[in-house]
Amino acid sequence: MSCHARRVLVVAAACAVTAAAAAEEPALDAFSGLKMTGDWELVRNNCISCHSTKLITQQRGSRSHWLNLIRWMQEKQNLWQFDPDTESRITTYLADNYPPQEDRRRAAIPPDLMPPNPYAQPTTPADQ
Repeated sequence: MSCHARRVLVVAAACAVTAAAAAEEPALDAFSGLKMTGDWELVRNNCISCHSTKLITQQRGSRSHWLNLIRWMQEKQNLWQFDPDTESRITTYLADNYPPQEDRRRAAIPPDLMPPNPYAQPTTPADQ
């Protein structure tokens, strides 16, 4: 087999793999950008009343990470309580379609490496 024939074969194989992967990805909802699979409408209907779905599609996390975000929104942002089934379906959809990815988000910067916050309140009399 000639070098050119091998290159053509490699390119054709790469295209076939790419096409197969693209065929397996669910379509995106034109309005929300969410992957249209599983309980995507439940997520859309419960999440976009407060924020853009870009906050969802740009995030990645495990089921417990998504549940922690929901708990934080309930505690700090006045998100309503979900019944257990709805909450489970939402977190399952999010974890299945927006799972953790190593290259998507950096770890938090440790506090000792952060610059001083000029707006922070003094914490001890020595800081005043």
